[in-house]
Amino acid sequence: MRLSILPQRPWHVLATLALAWLTAWVFAQLHIPLPWMLGPLLSVGLACMAGAPAVSHGPLRNLGQWTIAAALGLYFTPEVTALVLSLWWAIALCVAWALLLGWGFGQWLTYRHRAQLTELDEPRLRATTYFSAAIGGASEMTLLAERAHARTDLVAVAHSLRLVIVTVLIPFALTFSGLHGQDALPPVSRQVNWGGLACLALATGAGAWLMRALGRANPWFLGSLLVSSGLTMAGLNWSALPPWMSNAAQLVIGISLGVRFTPGFWRSAPRWLVSVVGGTLVMIGLCAGFACLLAWCTGLHPATVVLGTSPGGIAEMAITAKVLQLGVPVVTAFQVCRLVAVLLLAEPLFHRLYGRAPVRA
Repeated sequence: MRLSILPQRPWHVLATLALAWLTAWVFAQLHIPLPWMLGPLLSVGLACMAGAPAVSHGPLRNLGQWTIAAALGLYFTPEVTALVLSLWWAIALCVAWALLLGWGFGQWLTYRHRAQLTELDEPRLRATTYFSAAIGGASEMTLLAERAHARTDLVAVAHSLRLVIVTVLIPFALTFSGLHGQDALPPVSRQVNWGGLACLALATGAGAWLMRALGRANPWFLGSLLVSSGLTMAGLNWSALPPWMSNAAQLVIGISLGVRFTPGFWRSAPRWLVSVVGGTLVMIGLCAGFACLLAWCTGLHPATVVLGTSPGGIAEMAITAKVLQLGVPVVTAFQVCRLVAVLLLAEPLFHRLYGRAPVRA
């Protein structure tokens, strides 16, 4: 992924931002779903595959995640928190479903590619397919795969492709199917108070910094979300976020997804990519069926549970829920709990199922 912390060519960053903004504006004029995220994702992805020097600037991406998380936290009023806590059993079922689905997908990848990946012995093949299929964060699953001596390039490609497919497909499907609704409990604060916004920025920034200092996964998102939701639960409603801030955050997140596609992306292990695409589409269908069953049991809107159980990323699915007004707190709670559970359980389950890989010299 072309991610730069201190880019040597800042005009590449500016050109990428200009392309992303132009595409987002066009998508907005055409009333395409999630224009400020999907427009940059698609245009930057195509530019990267064509060989253009598009880049995602790390601090901007972190700022985007920080901003989105702070906005999402404003939905966690005391009434909403009580609703989410009453659904603990549904969240637990979602976690179990994600682990089972990832294991099943990994089994299928092993069966399909055992004859192709002949350079891998059985433990490395199992590690590669298992962590490629796990429904968790791309960077975290790639790191766990490296510790298990897997082929990390295949793991990273699998997660990148899955995330982009889910991020593009589900918002379009929900929008054009008419399966959308209205949040019954919107954020408490809808007015922007610049003093309160500054206090919110300082508090959520401190939460993100603390999570980063502790070495937690996805610190800029989770740290900001925990502080913002905690303040809202306590009745401290300092300020809403201006719409332009949310749009800008979606734009830089879209860029960070688009740069995952390099000029040689489709030429690297094409059969593996075909398997990932097919498996992702099957997982989306299975998750939709599971979501409808869970919605019937809980009384939640089916579209809300679809977003909460979909095999996508937290930020992307929560943004979709926010734009389409589909139970943001429930979607966020489902996705966050699943991410944390998968991060904590994926590696122990792998060792329990397949044993520990021998230490390599």
